[in-house]
Amino acid sequence: MRAGLAFLVAGYVLSQFYRAFLAVLSPVLGAEIGAMPGDLALSSGIWFLIFAVMQMPVGAALDRIGPRITVSVLLGLGGGGGALIFALAEGPGAVHLAMALIGIGCSPVLMASYYIFARVYSPAVFGTLAGAIIGLGSLGNIAGAAPLAWLAELAGWRETLFGLAAVTFLVALALWFFVRDPERVEMPETGRGSVMDLLKVPGLWAIVLMMSVAYAPAASIRGLWAGPYLSSVFGADAQAIGRATLVMALAMVAGNFAYGPLDRIFGTRKWVVFWGNALGAACLAALVLWPASGFWSATALLAALGFFGSSFPAIMAHARTFFPPHLVGRGVTLVNMFGIGGAGILQFASGRFHRVMTDGAATPEAPFAALFAFFLVPLLIGLGLYLFSRDAAG
Repeated sequence: MRAGLAFLVAGYVLSQFYRAFLAVLSPVLGAEIGAMPGDLALSSGIWFLIFAVMQMPVGAALDRIGPRITVSVLLGLGGGGGALIFALAEGPGAVHLAMALIGIGCSPVLMASYYIFARVYSPAVFGTLAGAIIGLGSLGNIAGAAPLAWLAELAGWRETLFGLAAVTFLVALALWFFVRDPERVEMPETGRGSVMDLLKVPGLWAIVLMMSVAYAPAASIRGLWAGPYLSSVFGADAQAIGRATLVMALAMVAGNFAYGPLDRIFGTRKWVVFWGNALGAACLAALVLWPASGFWSATALLAALGFFGSSFPAIMAHARTFFPPHLVGRGVTLVNMFGIGGAGILQFASGRFHRVMTDGAATPEAPFAALFAFFLVPLLIGLGLYLFSRDAAG
């Protein structure tokens, strides 16, 4: 099991990388294959939406056939195949297709880990384990910043993607050999154990709605908009963007580790999530008000947003308290679907919104101030709805 979890972490490193690397490659993709920021917003949104759509079949597969086959097959065929198509891309359309396949490949990795945690370990430590695997997996977020910029400049972006395809295939092969499925849980005599049973649990609704808007700001800005923002407003080159996004990525790693044990320290899951995201909203508000305050002050606000916006494991731990044993797979994927789906929808809409705001903009920073407000408003609504959720002690 330890070796299997180690390779699941490796798979999640790849998942984090693939959802964040477009920001750093945006200049070279625009210059060489004509993929503009709006095209990449669509590609990134496709990744998130395909990932979200896959959560229901992934959840059923985890409960019925187990994590080993589910994660190894999808990561190998989808993730590895998508990276190959990306490496051969000659235009935005191929990038869209590649990101769709990569989204399919990455869709079961984290949830397979959460399924094992929920089935094998005590609920009291679920939040800590969930935060730890995201924190470790966020090394992929780091690799998709300055290291990727350096490697793409040294070897070329196509060669880099070919290498990533090979690594993805190897990790998928290792998952096939080393992941061990937990013992099966028998279904109860009443009910078939479908996702509809979960949707009947009133305590889940405020939590999943919070998840749908909490992950989107940090993920979308780090994975897509940080590069265009820093380039357009401050004239940053690829190396400067890489350094700034590396700082944000490191803050997101720290945030995931920090959120993990806080429910046990404070004895509450709800208020850890609420106040953390309220501070993230404050960072977004500062970017709305002072978008051109300086490169490093903007980087500091992005990093703070990344830190406070890394509440994914804490929200998942809150939701976990409502899952019966026979619906753990469907439960974690249902909540994940809302988180990833919300990010995907907002990324899709953000590309069009940015284009509209750019037309006739008086200053380079004006469209980005509007863009930060675009992510801030849903987060504030989500925080208001989350106040109606039922708390669960850590």
